[in-house]
Amino acid sequence: MKKFLSLLFFVLAFNLFAQNYKTHKVEKGETIESVAKQYLVTPFDIYALNPDIKGSLKPNTVLIIPNSKVKNEPQEEETSELIGYKSHKVKRKETLFSISKKYSVSIEDIKKANRFLYSENLKKGVKLRIPKYKTVIYKKSYNNTIKKYTVLPKEGKWRIAYKFGITVDELEDLNPNMKEVLQPGDELNVPNIADNEEKAIEESYNYYEVLPKEGFYRLKIKTGLTQEELEELNPELKETGLKAGMVLKLPEKLEVEGELGSVETTALHSKLSNFETKKIALMLPYRLNKVDVDSVAETKDMIKNSRLMSVVLDFHAGVLMALDSAKQLGISTDLKVLDTQYQISKTREILEDNDFSDYDAVIGPMKAQCFDRVASTLRRDGVPVIAALNKPNEVYSNVFQTIPQDKLLRKTMIDFIKADSLKRQVVVISDQANRSSAEMLKKEFPEAKLIFSRNNSKTKKDGYYIFPTDLENVFPTGKSIVFLETTSNPLASSVISMLNGLNNENEQIVLVTLDKNRAFEGKNIDNYHLSNLKFHYPSVNKNFEEQNNSSFVKGYKRTYGVSPSKYASRGFDLTLDILLRLATEKDLYEASTEDVETEYIENKFRYNKAMFGGYVNEAIYIVKYDDLRIVRAK
Repeated sequence: MKKFLSLLFFVLAFNLFAQNYKTHKVEKGETIESVAKQYLVTPFDIYALNPDIKGSLKPNTVLIIPNSKVKNEPQEEETSELIGYKSHKVKRKETLFSISKKYSVSIEDIKKANRFLYSENLKKGVKLRIPKYKTVIYKKSYNNTIKKYTVLPKEGKWRIAYKFGITVDELEDLNPNMKEVLQPGDELNVPNIADNEEKAIEESYNYYEVLPKEGFYRLKIKTGLTQEELEELNPELKETGLKAGMVLKLPEKLEVEGELGSVETTALHSKLSNFETKKIALMLPYRLNKVDVDSVAETKDMIKNSRLMSVVLDFHAGVLMALDSAKQLGISTDLKVLDTQYQISKTREILEDNDFSDYDAVIGPMKAQCFDRVASTLRRDGVPVIAALNKPNEVYSNVFQTIPQDKLLRKTMIDFIKADSLKRQVVVISDQANRSSAEMLKKEFPEAKLIFSRNNSKTKKDGYYIFPTDLENVFPTGKSIVFLETTSNPLASSVISMLNGLNNENEQIVLVTLDKNRAFEGKNIDNYHLSNLKFHYPSVNKNFEEQNNSSFVKGYKRTYGVSPSKYASRGFDLTLDILLRLATEKDLYEASTEDVETEYIENKFRYNKAMFGGYVNEAIYIVKYDDLRIVRAK
């Protein structure tokens, strides 16, 4: 009887298994992704049932495949049918890319119809056969069927990806023309799973997209959560493990900052391995359309009087010197220089006339609108776009923001002061417009004294002044830190003068600010006073005079007869960093993990991947005035 029951149980279990699972024998060239699509399941589902799979699949491996949750209903499909050819005579400056755009066919289709193009270059006057197609719509049943989904209010890509159990990249693959920012009412293609299989988004939780090569250890540093705690919140992790692109549920009050600790500066020049020629595009507003080539004097005046052109040309000079330095290390570069003219229409024209799909990086443009257009257009091809001299409006997934966020500058300055064990007193002096910053500093330093600028007795508005009596008996014997938070030059000038008069051996005053703006510059500000007060502030760059023996500074002076400006140094630092990173990995994304920090003449770079966006530089200097020089504070 026991044997009969055991046999019955085995038969029932086998039938149940057979109803819910099938097997698949791997063929050469197949991947987990291709098998998953064939059976309309996710790669995570296959990994869960085949935990021994690691790396690439081996032919003849037998996989256990769960039955798909997706409805396999006939779907409308479009296909192109060749109906003939038209003739095209190649004109001067035409390329296969421009011709393919003109006739809305692919370059490969043109080559197939004109086989000589596989071995010969396109020449002016040659007649080409251009294939003509008609679109045929038919219905077909697919293993990997989809359905339409209408975006709800407050829903972004990650919410929809989480809801349907796919990654953000998979959602983008299903919707090639999807907008970067979704709007309520947008229609998207999503896996055609049953309604009760959709995951609910709980507003009482945060959500996080797992980055490539990110493990439980790195997530613990970012979130403070152990593997067990993450698995409790996301039970599927026990079966699938961490996969790039997964969206995880996290506690509501947890903020994933990805805060960077200190690391050793990475010597990329000693790690070079990828010596393929790097394709770089430089998009800057040279505004050559405004240059009169017949008037040298007028052109010189324009360059001299145009701050924008002066910045652009200095940056360009730094780029060229970086290319030369990289060449000496064995890194060759194919540089394409494009003039955006500081116009969105010209930028659009550049994107239409050029194919950037195989470029390693695009540097620029400067204008925010132009940059956003370039970044969003090239995102589908995964081309990194570098915000070199500006902060972009939107940090898309392919954007590298090289200028750190203002809030990080402020935080770095506060952390620097907190690390000073010798401070005796913290004083915060602020105008009315910066009251929120002053109150934030009071929370960071509870014992701090707050002093606000006085109101004008007639207008009742901020008069941007304080009385000398406001500073009486404020500073005890020993060291004091004074935060001066203002955008007013008159207030900054008068406070700096007063503090300098109070500064002595017994009452040592150190002046700092969270935002070193134009209020701290100009003829009303005495640099001697700033030096006496050891004025500290957070900065994106340091002064190259600390390394005035560098080959770059010497070479720049030899070539141009002057010392490099901060824009020339930035052009050099940024471009050399990009080329060195590209020479250490297969692309810029893999070369920009958070444990890689580089430093050059005036700038350093350490990128952190935003939760649902691109890469932001989080390497910051604290600098100070010392003997009328601006040096790095330590």
